[in-house]
Amino acid sequence: MAKQGEKQKRILLKLSGEALMGSLDYGIDPKMIARGAAEIRGIIEEGVQVGVVIGGGNIFRGEGLAKAGIDRVTGDHMGMLATVINALALQDALERLGVFARVMSALKINEVSEDYIRRRAVRHLEKGRACIFAAGTGNPFFTTDTAASLRAIEINADLLVKATKVDGVFTADPEKDPSARRYKTLGFDEALNRKLGVMDATALVMCRDNNIPLRVFNVNNEGDLLRLVRGEDVGTLVTNSNQAGFEE
Repeated sequence: MAKQGEKQKRILLKLSGEALMGSLDYGIDPKMIARGAAEIRGIIEEGVQVGVVIGGGNIFRGEGLAKAGIDRVTGDHMGMLATVINALALQDALERLGVFARVMSALKINEVSEDYIRRRAVRHLEKGRACIFAAGTGNPFFTTDTAASLRAIEINADLLVKATKVDGVFTADPEKDPSARRYKTLGFDEALNRKLGVMDATALVMCRDNNIPLRVFNVNNEGDLLRLVRGEDVGTLVTNSNQAGFEE
């Protein structure tokens, strides 16, 4: 596992479906997905192996559908299919930039994607292909955050990277509380105990118990993804150190 300050060799990037919306109310903004693909190409050209887990909140959210009266299991399956749509769009955007990419789905949809098989995924990564992991874990009641943690562990990633709309993890919502302070470093236990909303609890516990460091950064800051895989101090680093440090 790469140490702080070292260039990462293999990462798992977690993208939310909302990150693809841009200025739209729903769906996929072609400019946003093209920009995301360009940043992924940039880190692959640096020699970094990249796996991606993508959400589906820009199309459907299983939990939200359940609150509207749809059966939760059915709603979650609809959400999983939404992630496949996003994964195919990202694959297309990458291929238009000359990047070899493979969509691997936890649900069997052989006409449009490969089945997720761990050893095959690792082989794709070793060949320099971007692996886009779709359909979450393939099970209802689990978020794509948990899917990201699971895939990061399975592919032996050096780092799990979560793209958000803010510059890292804060003591409170910075959009609501101007006095909120940004953590530069944070322990998994503190993130869990303080319910900071970094990722869901299951995802954090999996990272903690398998010693997978988590880096949270702002997807809107162009170039930050490349900087962080080079080992620069970007966003918030969450580890098992349990030593919290704040931005000065």
